[in-house]
Amino acid sequence: MTDPTPHTDIAIIGAGPTGLFAAYYAGFRGLSVTLIDALPEPGGQITAMYPEKMIFDVAGFPEIRGRDLVENLVKQAAPFAPHYVLGHQAEGLAYMGEKPVLTLDDGTSIECGAVLITSGIGSFTSRPLPAAEGFTGSGVVFFVPKLAVHADEDIVVVGGGDSAFDWALALHPIARSVTIVHRRDKFRAHQHTVDRVQGLGVPILVNAQVTALHGDGHVTGVHVETRGGEPRDLPADTVVAALGFVADLGPLTGWGLELDKRHILVGPTMATNLPRVFAAGDITEYPGKVRLIATGFGEAATAVNNAAVAIDPSAHLFPGHSSDAG
Repeated sequence: MTDPTPHTDIAIIGAGPTGLFAAYYAGFRGLSVTLIDALPEPGGQITAMYPEKMIFDVAGFPEIRGRDLVENLVKQAAPFAPHYVLGHQAEGLAYMGEKPVLTLDDGTSIECGAVLITSGIGSFTSRPLPAAEGFTGSGVVFFVPKLAVHADEDIVVVGGGDSAFDWALALHPIARSVTIVHRRDKFRAHQHTVDRVQGLGVPILVNAQVTALHGDGHVTGVHVETRGGEPRDLPADTVVAALGFVADLGPLTGWGLELDKRHILVGPTMATNLPRVFAAGDITEYPGKVRLIATGFGEAATAVNNAAVAIDPSAHLFPGHSSDAG
């Protein structure tokens, strides 16, 4: 990470798809941009949870892999040189005159013309695998950002939701073996995904739990207890704990934002109740809200254009079409 700029026209909190597109749009409007995210790389939930999953509802792409969408968004914003502050959280909000001032978790302050919150569901932490609580070695992961690392491995995926089955689908072509262990006999994952995994012949142990990990320094196997069945040991180079996550708005709850449960209430300009603070994407709430990446892109453009006017009242709300920019 490089040191944050002391001043930026617009600080974007959250470097997921909505935040990345907002960075492009702010650059298009001639605004300087600082992107802040607690994760160590851009992409938000996509990068952390399903980089290899195909996405089918982004306009102009019949299908696109999550990782590729993030790379395209970063590339789209790159000509405007947004400043990335990754691995740090925005903790405090104050004002210097009309301008918001953000304080980061390392004590750094950034003076902003406006703030745009695009932090999705907020910060999220993975639910732990109970069997790993006393295990001091490596080999237990919650996400699989790079598939190639797990080539020719024996992999045990714990969980019964979409993430568990998505990881099984993605890892099956390159792993030596993939086994799913789920504590119930019903799955939260979409049936179509379950059918695809079953069609590949991936073993699925139901009514079962991983109760212990084997290995000294690194996982070599797991012990599985099955309700009504014999316990068994499985080889494992990696255990993927796909048990879901807990979302938290974190410090944002202390800023005085008007909230509806875990979401920020906004008006038609994507403005919050705080001066010069806007929000877009999954974190927002308003009548008729639909939480899709496609919706977030439109909200990002609306928020940035209105933030531009808040920063400079003489600016035009509509900057013209990008195709006219040359």
